Amino acid sequence: MAKSKTRQILAMKALLLAFFIVLTIFFLGPLVWVLSLSFKSVPELFEVPPRLLPDQFSLANYTQVLWQQNIFMYIRNSFLFVGGTIIGCMLLIIPGAYGFSRFNFKGKNGMLFGVLIFQMISPLIIAIPLYMFFSSLGLLNNYWATVLVYIALNIPFAGWTLKGYMDTIPYTIDEAGIIDGCSRLQVLIKLLIPLIMPGIVSVVILIFVRSWAQYIVPYILLNRPNMFPISVGLVNLQSTGDTISTHLLAAGCIIGILPTVLIFVFLQRFIVSALTAGAVKE
Repeated sequence: MAKSKTRQILAMKALLLAFFIVLTIFFLGPLVWVLSLSFKSVPELFEVPPRLLPDQFSLANYTQVLWQQNIFMYIRNSFLFVGGTIIGCMLLIIPGAYGFSRFNFKGKNGMLFGVLIFQMISPLIIAIPLYMFFSSLGLLNNYWATVLVYIALNIPFAGWTLKGYMDTIPYTIDEAGIIDGCSRLQVLIKLLIPLIMPGIVSVVILIFVRSWAQYIVPYILLNRPNMFPISVGLVNLQSTGDTISTHLLAAGCIIGILPTVLIFVFLQRFIVSALTAGAVKE
């Protein structure tokens, strides 16, 4: 019996390992292929059968994208849009998550359900009405109007996430702060925000990734190339004047995702240290 159980456990672990290997290949495979294309020359793009590794690793594609295209401008615009989105979301969802987590009021469950419904709406569904509405208001090619849409799309998801994290903080901490003479605002700022900082950082990472990859909103609300974020600006690499631009587009894609990867790795380490340092002892 003991040997049979051991075999079942080993078989289950092997199946899980195989599943995760297949899943990893499924998600990393396209990224590895794009990375390979970014180092290839035009003739190597059409080799049959295709090869993963080029004959010679050349940075010519990256050099051309960096110095002959406006990719630095696109990256700067992306940071502006993402930065404004993060600040706006934090100013709204931190007090909102506190209210939903700490207070019981009429219609609370209905409002939470409504937020959940809005989270499920894809920007693609509202693209045409959004364009018509902003066009009628004269808000096309407007930085702040575009950021407001970014914020509106991220608030439901970010609010739900932070509210759930705040629910894990014991209410006794609020009561202790009130007994010591703190107002509700002071309780939030001085007591709760330091404790939910790992959750805030996690939400910031998710907002950053979602906003950096946003394509539909800037594509329909902006038509000036000098305002394009990287997600829209990369499309211009498909019409660089060369007959074939796949290798340039691949290089631009790798450059475009690099800030996201670096920031995610950096803040992920911060989350781990914050979780171990911010444990609550009752």
